[in-house]
Amino acid sequence: MFTGIVTDIGRVREVRETERDRRYEIETAWDTTDIDLGASISHAGCCLTVVEKGQDERGGWFAVEVSDETLSKTTLGAWKAGDGVNLERAAKLGDEMGGHVVSGHVDGLGRVVSITPEGGSHRIEVEAPAPLHRYIAAKGSITVDGVSLTVNAVDGQVFSLNIIPHTWEATTLGRLNPGDPVNLEIDMLARYLARWQETA
Repeated sequence: MFTGIVTDIGRVREVRETERDRRYEIETAWDTTDIDLGASISHAGCCLTVVEKGQDERGGWFAVEVSDETLSKTTLGAWKAGDGVNLERAAKLGDEMGGHVVSGHVDGLGRVVSITPEGGSHRIEVEAPAPLHRYIAAKGSITVDGVSLTVNAVDGQVFSLNIIPHTWEATTLGRLNPGDPVNLEIDMLARYLARWQETA
């Protein structure tokens, strides 16, 4: 489980095709000595398992392997060396819940419609795919590229977000452009409520 509070912008330093999957090496400012092999880390909202780690002249790094299914359903398939990645380590019992409960399972790909400066903040409009848009509500929570955010408003399949300066600078959201795809995870409560209504 995660909270959607990004604590590092990592960087893809190597992409390699393997016999089974695709392997990414990620540079990070974290101290990799206390990252266990097998640990779960959120990468732009996608939970992946650490399979190797190391330290060299460029700093600390770890490696993850990504299946074809994940590559086809998330933005990870387009990653290349040099790309920035929102990173969050799995929450521990007793950690502060600064965002909301996030599973690290991407529900679908959204598309950035527009980005508008508003004072010191930025307003981002994102189009959600059908039927995912039905689970997004004004003042509800949503995870965009691994960042826990509050939905400002919803108009059909388009929802808007207000990104404060800290979040704009401390995550990759400040690097987005109109037309870019983003990983979306809907609020877990909305998912289970919808399922309950379908089976009631």
